Order: sequence, then C-alpha cells, then structure tokens
Amino acid sequence: MKRVAAVFVTLFLLAVSAMAQSSQAADASDIYHVHFAKAAPGQTKALENDLKQQDAKAPMPGHYLVLRHQDGDDWDYLVIEHLGKKYTIDPAQYTAPSGAAAATGAWHTDTFTAGPSWEVFAKEMSLAADSGKASGQVYVVATWRAAPGHREQLGKLLTARNANSKVQSGNVMIAHIEGGPWQFLTLQRFNSWQDYAADEAATQDAQGWYDIRDHGVWHHDTITTRVK
Repeated sequence: MKRVAAVFVTLFLLAVSAMAQSSQAADASDIYHVHFAKAAPGQTKALENDLKQQDAKAPMPGHYLVLRHQDGDDWDYLVIEHLGKKYTIDPAQYTAPSGAAAATGAWHTDTFTAGPSWEVFAKEMSLAADSGKASGQVYVVATWRAAPGHREQLGKLLTARNANSKVQSGNVMIAHIEGGPWQFLTLQRFNSWQDYAADEAATQDAQGWYDIRDHGVWHHDTITTRVK
C-alpha cells in the first residue's frame, strides 16, 4: 500500500515513550500505521487488491494486516502496518499514487499509533504464515474517544477482560499518536462466527457494558473479516 505522506516535513514519533508511561498504554512499545479506506463506486475489489500489496519500501516487510468491512462503520477496509520501535516520515521517499491507483479510493484516513510488540500483536490476531488460517475468523474493530479527563479510565476498561465471556479471543489495543479523531482502537479476534455469537450473548448485560460508557464520548464498532 502506498502510504499517504503527512503534512509534516519530518515527523519523529517520540510520543510513544511518553504514552508508555500511562497505564492504558503500558505495552505500547511499537509504532503502527492505521489506514481506513473507502472504495470509489465500482472499485471495491480493485482497492482491495491494491491495499493487499505492502509497499516495497516498508520498514517491516510482512508485518501487515488488512481487514474488510462486513457490518458497521462507513469504511470498506482497514490496514494496520507495523513500523517498528521508531519511525520517521521522509518526504523524499514518498511516491504519489498513479492515476489508476488514485481512482480506486473515495476517501481515506491515516493515523500513527502506539501498540504492543509485533510478536504480541501477531499472536493475538493469529497472523500465522499460513493465510488460510484466517478463514472463518471474525475481527471486531472499535474506535473510541474518551470524555474530557476520562482517557485513563477508558483505556483501563478497554483492556479489561470481560468476566462473562465464554470463548477464547485475541485482543489488542493501540493508542492514537497523530491523525484521526479517535484516541483508542481495539481489535478483538474470534475463531469463528459461532464464537462471536456466543460472546455477544454472554456479555450483552454485563456491568462492563455500562461502565465503559461512563468514560467514552463516542465510539464506532465494525465487524470485519481478514483478507491479508
């Protein structure tokens, strides 16, 4: 994927070290780039094929996840790319999309974030070398913004395990550094649609459902499947 350059001449994402000192980002040791994209009419498959191709100059080859919308927010694809412990934007390395590539997308947003190590991320999201293992898995994506003064409380609740859950799932939270209007993005992976349904049935009336809404000013949830 051709990452769109930010307006900064050079951006050193050193905010990670500061964020890691807060309780909600205690495991935020690495940088991730989060790209939400909406396809132009008639270009959904073409955009998917384009997004599935990681940039040849990527700092961490193969450290790449592409999810496709099934139900929820108004985007078609989410790309999360691991950039390592530190990352610098160099405008000299930016290549503008060609006319054909640019025509596949209606809009997109880019956000730099702090998250766990790639080893943790890949394990929780089941990013095995065999892409066939993704078949049948369900990924729930949620973006959150805290009420003023409630960011720490929201972060703690988003990483808390729901005691009522009856199934095993993979869970990751990454925190905003620069970009979109959200502050946290959570990913929850289920091994099957059956597991997802069982978890929903078990957790609908849990106290955590009410607690988390005391601290979040808005959120968007989207059910997705993995295409890369």
